[in-house]
Amino acid sequence: MKTHIMVFAIACILAANVATAQIEKNFKMVNASVDIKGELVIKASANSSKHDFDFLSGEWTMDNRRLKCRLNGCTEWIEYKSSDKNWGSMLNGQGNVDLYKTSYNMSGNTPYEGLTIRLFDPNTHLWSLYWVDSNIGKLDPPVVGSFEGDVGTFYCKDVFQGKKILVMFKWDKTDPDNPVWSQAFSEDNGKSWEMNMTNVSHRIPATGSPEARN
Repeated sequence: MKTHIMVFAIACILAANVATAQIEKNFKMVNASVDIKGELVIKASANSSKHDFDFLSGEWTMDNRRLKCRLNGCTEWIEYKSSDKNWGSMLNGQGNVDLYKTSYNMSGNTPYEGLTIRLFDPNTHLWSLYWVDSNIGKLDPPVVGSFEGDVGTFYCKDVFQGKKILVMFKWDKTDPDNPVWSQAFSEDNGKSWEMNMTNVSHRIPATGSPEARN
């Protein structure tokens, strides 16, 4: 009976973490806007820091959810597991890199890997997040932004299936041992958003730590 209660409690916690990543229907862009010329304008929060991604240092397991189809009213989600290794702060604090791995791959049966390169500009205090995966082998346009408190939002202009869109990455590090990431697209310059991917990371205790020994 206790085991069932524990499993139910863990499921509730995961559900709550995933809910945190949801893009609210009335979500307003944070520290970013689209001007009258259609240009994306992004400014750094007052407390933006090169230490904002230090919490990611280490190894992780991840629970992922991916919308099966994007920007067509789809409500079917695919769930899968992955792992991630982050090497912590580098380039004197201006850089942060991690490697994502999963056996799930929408493009075929081969394992899927992705690399994230995060760079902090000491002049603008903005982070640029670059993503490249094993399917394409080419850097995506960087999403740019900063953290406002424990929640970071990062934006870019891109094209999806011939449609001009805005892309947003959202990081919530309220619980730094179980942070939540999500991705959303907008077809109307940020007036509305559809979340199409999210994951909850779970820190793997370092070998020899009290947590690892328990």
